[in-house]
Amino acid sequence: MQFFKPLETGSDEKKQAAETTERVRCLIIGSGPAGYTAAIYAARANMKPVLYTGLQQGGQLTTTTEVENFPGYPEGVTGPEMMEDLRKQAERFGTDIRIGIATASDFSGRPHKVTFDGSVVIEADIVIIATGATAKYLGIPAETKYAGMGVSACATCDGFFYRGKDVAVVGGGDTACEEATYLAGLCRKVYMIVRRDVLRASKAMQHRVMNTPNIEVLWKCQVDDLYGTNGVEGAMVVRGKGTPEEEKFNISIDGFFLAIGHKPNSEVFKPWIETDETGYIVIEPGSTRTRVPGVFAAGDVSDHVYRQAVTAAGSGCKAAIDAERFLAEQG
Repeated sequence: MQFFKPLETGSDEKKQAAETTERVRCLIIGSGPAGYTAAIYAARANMKPVLYTGLQQGGQLTTTTEVENFPGYPEGVTGPEMMEDLRKQAERFGTDIRIGIATASDFSGRPHKVTFDGSVVIEADIVIIATGATAKYLGIPAETKYAGMGVSACATCDGFFYRGKDVAVVGGGDTACEEATYLAGLCRKVYMIVRRDVLRASKAMQHRVMNTPNIEVLWKCQVDDLYGTNGVEGAMVVRGKGTPEEEKFNISIDGFFLAIGHKPNSEVFKPWIETDETGYIVIEPGSTRTRVPGVFAAGDVSDHVYRQAVTAAGSGCKAAIDAERFLAEQG
């Protein structure tokens, strides 16, 4: 999910000539569950929010075929449909929704400034960053081909659809082990495809994996491709790639889960706000406040633990309430 890109090089004079500046009260960056929920609450509080969607309107959920674990949809709903519902609700209360990518930020003083598409500067009393995080992929074409048809980056979100089936998890860290053990409770067989000959996960997580009967670890392996007619039916695996002992084989699977990490979409804000070693925005415990007064963060851009639509929506609500209280304190 892309919300920002580097500015193109050029003279300062040309940049200044091309820029237009607008002052708003509340700026929300991101159009996933966190961004839209923040917009709903901010609009109802008369903060007149302006929301920039980024390139992927609706965020990561627009690539999800079925959502069955979000409250209020007893029969389930597709990701795009749910995000369209949230967008309409935000607009109903007066949110100004725009398409644009953040290309620069300046939080050195109030009002805060964010530049979109290299030309539009928004000055805002408060900023809510809800730009999410992007799952890391292997880079094989099949991941795109089978997106929503067997390929997933969230076992908690999609594991339910593979009950009693065989799946594979790629990765060797804590996240991969957590995903594999979670899926083992639902699926008949779980393959863990690990590039190295050891797991990087904590000892406790390694112990859980090794003591789960229906998890099989494929050591020193990597995936060359996926295959299937109307969805994933199997994976082409290589063991010891590039070595004299190289061995190729196929495994039959119905689901393929990536668990090699996420990259939070925080790069454009890093000069001003605190992030952890991975890039997740650091917020004050029990709130959505960043270290910059008047700048808040919600959703997956600041959450490396849960990464669920419902928790993102909840944090969007919290960010809007925190922002409203901040404005009240500022008079």
